[in-house]
Amino acid sequence: MRVLIAFDKFKDALSAPAACEIARDVINQSHPEWTTDLCPLADGGEGFASILTDAAQGIWHEVTTIGPLRTPCQAGFGLVEVARLPANVQQRLDLGSVSRLAVIEMASASGIQSLTAEERDPWQTDTTGTGRVIRAAIDAGAEAILLGVGGSATSDIGLGALTALGWTAQNSNGETLSAVHPAAWPAITKLTPSTEQLPPIRIACDVSNPLLGPRGAPTVFGSQKGLTSERLPELESETARIARLIGAAVNRPGLESTPGAGAAGGIAFGFLTAAQAQLVPGFDLVEEWLDLGPKIAAADLVITGEGKFDASSLEGKGPGSLTHRATTAGKSVKIFAGAVDVPHPPAGCEITAITPAGTDLPTALAQAAANLAAAVKRSL
Repeated sequence: MRVLIAFDKFKDALSAPAACEIARDVINQSHPEWTTDLCPLADGGEGFASILTDAAQGIWHEVTTIGPLRTPCQAGFGLVEVARLPANVQQRLDLGSVSRLAVIEMASASGIQSLTAEERDPWQTDTTGTGRVIRAAIDAGAEAILLGVGGSATSDIGLGALTALGWTAQNSNGETLSAVHPAAWPAITKLTPSTEQLPPIRIACDVSNPLLGPRGAPTVFGSQKGLTSERLPELESETARIARLIGAAVNRPGLESTPGAGAAGGIAFGFLTAAQAQLVPGFDLVEEWLDLGPKIAAADLVITGEGKFDASSLEGKGPGSLTHRATTAGKSVKIFAGAVDVPHPPAGCEITAITPAGTDLPTALAQAAANLAAAVKRSL
């Protein structure tokens, strides 16, 4: 029996590599004759940069930056040699003669996991910290940037990141403003781009939401970042105005309706407009980067999962996409999650909620490793 173990993270409990190791240990104890392949997944959020960097034998760099509320924090980026990437990844990224690529995840500096529920407020958070990580990567020799944008705490359309990369904001008196989080936007009347040209930027993204409207960033993602329904129209209006200022600054208007522009509080829009960034499908990129196709083909059983498996898991996220690929190929799939919220499991797979009924969230998080090991052991 050959088993492909490919977990995504269990948020606030287990990293993707840790979850994979737990399942492998259980299998090694219960079925030492079985062969296991480990392939931790990443959806653009936590773990995206380190997992892809490790897979490409890149070099990891730690960076001191600031978080979404502008307090000091640690983040990092990977530097990888493009020549080491699979040919289909090189083709998908379309970076020409670029030799060194920085892999960065927005979640490390601007992620929602760094904030308590009470601290989440899209009016007060910004992406300046992510911009500083990008700056550090460029200074370290990166010739292109791959940015994973899952798990953001922000809704500033990337303005904080752009100011960290040389853009400036001015008020009606022509004074330069240091504060660019959305609560400070009413004072901004003009944006001036950096004189420095940024390297090619690719944004790994699996959402198709535009920046504005009923499927836009404030409407769809605002509430999970602390936006109240009463202030939604205000943020929508200010987002539209600042987006127009960004477009006017580089004479590139009208990208608000681009599918995916609303990703991660609109940072995709900011870089699409200001730096002519390009969007790449996140899971497709990860699948090719990690060489998942041949690993699925070689497996008799696929084990996957994440912290919560719900309808969104089946709409482009890693475990859901992997499940689709594997079941289409006729493979048996077992999904393990801390919580399960899907009315019917996808055909050809078995879903297990690892958390005992009635367990409160803090206990479930603390016991996730033991619960996962027990659930995997019971299923084999």
